[in-house]
Amino acid sequence: MTETTHPIVWLHHADQHLGLVPSLGGSVAAWQADRPEGPLDLWRPWDGTPDLYRLASFPMVPWSNRISGGGFTHGGRFHPMQNNRAGEPYPIHGDGWLQPWVLTQPADDTLVMTLRSQGFQGNPHDYEAVQTFRLVDGGLDQRVEVRHLGEQPLPYGIGVHPWFPRTPATRISAPVQGVWLCGDDPMPVEHTTLYPPGWNLNEGVSAHGTLIDNGYTGWGGSARIEWPERGLQLTATMPDFERDGGVAQHYCLIYRPPVGPAFCFEPITQPIDAFHLAGQPGLRVLSQGEAFALHVQWRLGPLQSPAPASAG
Repeated sequence: MTETTHPIVWLHHADQHLGLVPSLGGSVAAWQADRPEGPLDLWRPWDGTPDLYRLASFPMVPWSNRISGGGFTHGGRFHPMQNNRAGEPYPIHGDGWLQPWVLTQPADDTLVMTLRSQGFQGNPHDYEAVQTFRLVDGGLDQRVEVRHLGEQPLPYGIGVHPWFPRTPATRISAPVQGVWLCGDDPMPVEHTTLYPPGWNLNEGVSAHGTLIDNGYTGWGGSARIEWPERGLQLTATMPDFERDGGVAQHYCLIYRPPVGPAFCFEPITQPIDAFHLAGQPGLRVLSQGEAFALHVQWRLGPLQSPAPASAG
């Protein structure tokens, strides 16, 4: 792994290694587990280039994925937003990943990165975000919190964007209830409970195949990535969080490119283009000083016998 002008800060604990790049979008350079044969990459490691899509993972805040229409309307006011990545026709993944973060280490097993963002590139959001990474026995606890600091309430969303290495037999499974289908671009046009062939996460899907770049609804908050060649699996658990006095449903996104060494499973709090969907599903409207957080527990262990997921 090559360090450019963006140095990696390493955390070593619980037989794991976590490398963060605060100056490059508060991103992750690598997450590795110690093995007798050497470090094992659990997320695809950064190649040292400045392209943020080459990082192991990055935060999506104050919203995730894409926004259509050149912005969004809230409280009777239209908030324009600029495209923020070359080749992308829409603003994508928020603006936290485009700014440098400040790193601290409050404990031997923990690293924290903080961002203060105010109208970045003309965006309407004024907020503070905090990422917390804690290495524990068998895995990683990851938390992203956002606090609204602007005078007028605004809708917010959060996500994380890890890239996973894919071996020939890699599979991903998760309990879900539906998926948003897209048209000629990745924007959602139709929600369905009838999954295209090879898309049903309840049954498990291969990490290889035709393009998937779609959000799933009704995610049960757990997922499993299997590497049979390694005899290993990585599970993700996203505990429930409260919304308007009740438990909010979770969303997740799969990005499965037809070629390449990696794919994405993204825990998110809102579907693609939620700003323009009826009811703005998953978005949290925060008043000044209010906050909410996404928390994912990643755990590595031996591969277990397959068990179909259910969307109960």
